[in-house]
Amino acid sequence: DANRQISEYKFKLSKAEQDITTLEQNIARLEGQVARYKNAAENAEKVEDELKAEKRKLQRELRTALDKIEEMEMTNSHLLKRLEKMKANRTALLSQQ
Repeated sequence: DANRQISEYKFKLSKAEQDITTLEQNIARLEGQVARYKNAAENAEKVEDELKAEKRKLQRELRTALDKIEEMEMTNSHLLKRLEKMKANRTALLSQQ
């Protein structure tokens, strides 16, 4: 009876050691996944920061371009008015002759 119990305990010990080995392998695998996910998250944050910086830069460039367009439109309007005045003066001079 004692030998049977010893054999049973040896079997249970062997089974528990196998379970421990399996669990340790699972832990190692999961730790590897955690490390990969952590690296992926860090890379994603880095890319996000770079994209935010690029967006701010592009928004500044857009504001500058829009300001320049507005300035050029005002200059164009002013020049068109001067041109119209010059044409009117020319027409008036020609009609006086």
